[in-house]
Amino acid sequence: MKRDVWLALGCLAGGLVLLAGDAYMRRGVEEWMLVPPLVAVCAAVAVRRRAPLVALGLGLVGISGDLVVGPSLGTVLVFTDNLYAATLYGPRAIVRWMLRITAVLAVVVGAGAWVVAGDWRVLAVAAVQAGLVLTTPVLTAVIIRQHREQAEAERTRAEQVARLAELDRRAAVNEERTRMARELHDLIANHFSAIAIQATGVLSRSDLDAATVRKVLESIRENGVQGMAEMRSMIQLLRQEGDDDASADVVRRRVADVGELVERARLAGVEVRLEVTGTPRDLPAAVDLAGYRIVQEALTNVLKHGDGREASVIVEYRERSVVVAVANPVRRAGAPGELPGAGAGIVGMRERAALVGGTLEAGPCSDGWRVRGELPLQDGGDGLWGLGGARGGSGE
Repeated sequence: MKRDVWLALGCLAGGLVLLAGDAYMRRGVEEWMLVPPLVAVCAAVAVRRRAPLVALGLGLVGISGDLVVGPSLGTVLVFTDNLYAATLYGPRAIVRWMLRITAVLAVVVGAGAWVVAGDWRVLAVAAVQAGLVLTTPVLTAVIIRQHREQAEAERTRAEQVARLAELDRRAAVNEERTRMARELHDLIANHFSAIAIQATGVLSRSDLDAATVRKVLESIRENGVQGMAEMRSMIQLLRQEGDDDASADVVRRRVADVGELVERARLAGVEVRLEVTGTPRDLPAAVDLAGYRIVQEALTNVLKHGDGREASVIVEYRERSVVVAVANPVRRAGAPGELPGAGAGIVGMRERAALVGGTLEAGPCSDGWRVRGELPLQDGGDGLWGLGGARGGSGE
């Protein structure tokens, strides 16, 4: 780095100034012999970030030579930066060793001075000086390095939290989109399929009398009005803010309202038999909504894919669950009047059953096609119907 090169040049200039001012111990050697050690420790400053271990090696060579011919104040001061940089920028493994070695060297230098001088006061002064030169730079670098690593860990943790929050947000958006798609499908497919089938029947039959045509048109109008009313209710719910209790019944549908679906199918020309067993009672909001929508979608499929003449609806209240089933004969493939489907209906019914911990079976049976859903009245094992209940209560 250019900054380190300029720092090295500054250290060299400062060291030369100190040498010129006689800031060194005279041992009867030429003054110029103190310059190479100074150059070595300054060269280590130039590579302190890019190659901290190389810088440490150059620093050790320089200080060793300086101790032989000097020592000089400039070289010793620059060497403290060599120790600091090696500890701060070097590998993590070197940190512990640097701290241990410099602490031991400070004690050894103090003890050696005491042995040579025979005065404990020399021990104290030498140990303190060695500690300032050797241990203090290393200890300072260790503290700064720990703070930097802690700050980096905090930044990493903050980034992870932000990523998790973004993933949660995307999951919530996708879940809400799926819920809205399911609701819109159930609202539109039921009513508009009935309208399309009845309109197709009127247009394809030229022998219908006025009373029959009027009855069909009344059914078409009823389906249109009902569909628009449910769409308005959903739009009203989406525009509301918060979880006001007033929104709890905006689009609330119950298994007990299955009779309305049956009457609507009868107006469309399907002979529907409704059988209710067990004791009708209040159900959790999510179970109520799931059961209602399953019957609604199954009757829509009767109009779209069945023979359009008859169907049977069974609602069975059990002690720990409620069972809804719809069965009907199936028209042969390619028969006139059959409407295309995207396959989203069965997927939506399975999703609704799974949200409350229930199961759904849909497939051919002995006399046609049958849809059967069993919805538990308590947690079915995946812990989801409680969540679904909150949604159902808020107008799902």
